[in-house]
Amino acid sequence: MFGLSFSQSFRILEMVFCALALIIPMFRGSMSSPYGIWCEFVWVFGLIVAVVIFVIEKCLMVVLIETFLLKHSWNDLSCGLSLLSSLMLLSASLMYCTVFVCATCIADIICAIASILAFGAYVVDAVKLKLKCPEGYLSSVRGILRFSQAFVACLIFTAVYSFFKGVENQFRPLGLILCIVVYVVCFPPTVVVIPSHLQKCVDLLRCCNLNKLELWLDVAAVALYVSAAILWPVYGYKYYKRDSKTHDYRFHDLNLVTVLTYVNLGLYLADLIWTLIELCKKR
Repeated sequence: MFGLSFSQSFRILEMVFCALALIIPMFRGSMSSPYGIWCEFVWVFGLIVAVVIFVIEKCLMVVLIETFLLKHSWNDLSCGLSLLSSLMLLSASLMYCTVFVCATCIADIICAIASILAFGAYVVDAVKLKLKCPEGYLSSVRGILRFSQAFVACLIFTAVYSFFKGVENQFRPLGLILCIVVYVVCFPPTVVVIPSHLQKCVDLLRCCNLNKLELWLDVAAVALYVSAAILWPVYGYKYYKRDSKTHDYRFHDLNLVTVLTYVNLGLYLADLIWTLIELCKKR
């Protein structure tokens, strides 16, 4: 595009495709499906990320942000946000295609195509940024593990909400409630740790050794997710009541939460091992 760099051109494409994917379902009114709400959230997130990065780079505010706000480079932040947006758009594209698209749903097909194109634009931009080898937290293995944990937790919340939707008043096995507590308890520390690695104006965890604190957070998260990985399948499949009207999608929700629980357990375990390695290197 005339007058724009390669990266800025892709930012505009990301804006257009995310906006298109978001506008089409909005004409139908409010979304009631938890998966549809997640898709809309992802498209809004992708649109905001593209707009903010485009404006900052176009207005030449990168130097000021690096000087006064960021511990690491701007390339690290933009690369990490692009990687996260790519991951989120992949999930939204798969969800929308699976749940909403049919052979006669022209509007949904267009929406899914727009979401896939937005995902493609973000992937190309993220790969280009990653090839620059930015030094920093978000583009490192630890940063990718950390925002992946938060991302998977959001998917778990979506699937859990869909699983209990409509039966929450009569279906409350204690084991599943404890699993929900685990998912909720582990989420905020994961999110709080990320900005503490990025900004330098106000260190959220200055009074603590951040690496040691993360070690204990990972130990607690692994222990909690091990319990959830046991309790959710045991109580979920044991007390699941087949209903011809809701069986298909609720059973898929049950399976999805089970799989994602093990995925996040693996991510927290990998992060724990990586943190131990980093601490051993410093000794």
